[in-house]
Amino acid sequence: MPFILGDNSTESSVKAAAAKTQQALKDNGFTVVGSYSPNSKSTVIVVTNAHLKKLAAMSKNGGFGAMERVAVVDNGGKIEVSYTNPSYHWNVYRMKGDIAPIQTAMEKALGNQSGYGADKGLSADELRGYHYKMMMPYFDDEDELAEYGSYKEAVAAVEAGLKSGHAGSKKVYRIDVPGQDMTVFGVALKHKEGADSFIAKQIDIKGHSHAAHFPYEILVVGDEVVALNGKFRIAINWPSLSMMGNGSFMSISGAPDNITEALKAVAKNQKIEKESEGLI
Repeated sequence: MPFILGDNSTESSVKAAAAKTQQALKDNGFTVVGSYSPNSKSTVIVVTNAHLKKLAAMSKNGGFGAMERVAVVDNGGKIEVSYTNPSYHWNVYRMKGDIAPIQTAMEKALGNQSGYGADKGLSADELRGYHYKMMMPYFDDEDELAEYGSYKEAVAAVEAGLKSGHAGSKKVYRIDVPGQDMTVFGVALKHKEGADSFIAKQIDIKGHSHAAHFPYEILVVGDEVVALNGKFRIAINWPSLSMMGNGSFMSISGAPDNITEALKAVAKNQKIEKESEGLI
């Protein structure tokens, strides 16, 4: 399952629960690298630690898995805490090493009532070769956003693009992977159907929240800047999403291209026409 539901929160507000959640994560060896609110009822907290960064350094494009995302959500008046399932995403991103210490630390910090987010669980083999269906992208069908003369130049360009807020983007975090020319940025989006709030409104509409899907990543590897294909990035966190109907892929049909458009604007540090058209 892509997500894990943590222990029941006793707090009465998202703000109070988020503060308590951050402290629990810190007490269990994680560093909070950023947080933000994709909509008015949720806060996403992003953490990493030395072991996660070590795993990232061992794997091709491992920076995509250098963090854990935690969501604190007011779901119908009940405060829920959930997080990305470490072993699920470790397999999705085809990472090497041992994810067990991260799984244990996250469960110790936040609990584990149940996994959720799919009609049925997926095996490690299914996740390592995952694609939503025929003709849909795989993990290694990443979007090539930009290329520069050096790693240093590539990182500087992304930083500048985020500072400029191209396509309604906002920097949530930055993680540098030790020993590698690899840096991952977390990017909140407000661009057209790629807007975090629009996607949440359209498809995060039943059951426990998928808010820990956000934010998206821009990965600098050497002199290249890449991102996961938007269709893949959404599908891994909604693997049972239908193609048609209410709350389906068709209801966010423009999102993958809009996500790529926004992330490319950041990576190239170039303004695009009609910069921010978030749909609320």
